Amino acid sequence: MKLVTAIIKPFKLDDVREALSEISVQGMTVTEVKGFGRQKGHTELYRGAEYVVDFLPKVKIEVAIDDGSLDSVIEAITNAANTGKVGDGKIFVTALEDVIRIRTGETGADAV
Repeated sequence: MKLVTAIIKPFKLDDVREALSEISVQGMTVTEVKGFGRQKGHTELYRGAEYVVDFLPKVKIEVAIDDGSLDSVIEAITNAANTGKVGDGKIFVTALEDVIRIRTGETGADAV
């Protein structure tokens, strides 16, 4: 099993959710986060004063999947979140040792 974590632009969330839904991904966790990579933030003008925005708003999506779905999940996220501009985000893949569904006690792939 794998945990796929994607950091994307907020306005691409619905596109990514729809793309994952089309390939039968049943659940995901979404968190609003802030950060920066190569974008390194930007400056904004507010009431005549210029200030630096160090951290940009992003959305973190986490999806637990079985190993066989990994390539299709990565492809779906990449295609849906891509704008071709700096700051499109990153995808991280982590191995999961075990998953337990609290309600039923199911473990492993059955719990996903």
